[in-house]
Amino acid sequence: MYQFRHHKHFELYTVLTLTIIIALGYGVYVLITTKTDLRQTKTKLASSIERVDALEKQNLELGGTLSETQGKNQELDSELAQQREENKDLEEEKEMYQKLAKTDKQLLAKYSKVYFLNENYSPTKLADIDKKYVVPAGKKLQFLDPALPYLEDLLENAEEDGVALRIVSAFRSFQEQKSLKSNYTMTYGIGTANSFSAEQGFSEHQLGTTVDFTTPALVSATQAFVNTSAHTWLIENAFKYGFILSYPKSNSYYIYEPWHWRFVGVDLARDLHKKEKNFYDMDQRDIDDYLIEIFD
Repeated sequence: MYQFRHHKHFELYTVLTLTIIIALGYGVYVLITTKTDLRQTKTKLASSIERVDALEKQNLELGGTLSETQGKNQELDSELAQQREENKDLEEEKEMYQKLAKTDKQLLAKYSKVYFLNENYSPTKLADIDKKYVVPAGKKLQFLDPALPYLEDLLENAEEDGVALRIVSAFRSFQEQKSLKSNYTMTYGIGTANSFSAEQGFSEHQLGTTVDFTTPALVSATQAFVNTSAHTWLIENAFKYGFILSYPKSNSYYIYEPWHWRFVGVDLARDLHKKEKNFYDMDQRDIDDYLIEIFD
């Protein structure tokens, strides 16, 4: 009996011992496994941190590069905009020179004993003036075509204001001026003729931009025109249509000619009126600045 108990105790002890050994072994295994997993986790974490650091560094570098690229793009955009403006200016300048090249440079020259128009000069294109404004009736008078609309506006607006303006003379060729001056010389003598009539080649009428005004009652270019409402209207309004009085009182070229009006363009006529200056008192270089705008 005693042996049996002893044998049972021995078995129990053996089982307990084995259990403890197994538990310790498993614990060691778990511990080793846990440490291994922990080391692997630490390794993975360190690797992950390194990748994060690398990505952050790369992101910073990319951010800097992007910022630089954006800065360069802004500079390029600015340079492109500036170049476009320069191209626009060059194109406008090119158009200006092309326009100027097509404009007759004689149109604003100071003739009347200053510059000379040779016998071969004639306006680029002439057009007939409406005969209802011409005296004597039936006479054919012509004016420079690009400037004719300004003359027509002047005549029509004067009529609307109750002022009857008529034209007794307009374009005259070199030969016509020569014949006219010869007739005046024969009639009045060379001294008197020179005081009111230009020699051929020195007449503004050859440009096709000059007219001699009168009224239905006067029917001629005469000093009496200065006393008419038509003359008063011209003094107050002609500059609005680009016309100036070529030979006002006390001019250095001819006698006072209240009937003789020349088209020089609205800009120049307005400036002369505003400054109360005479066309022939201006420097020719200053006058030439208005040439490109003469028909604007």
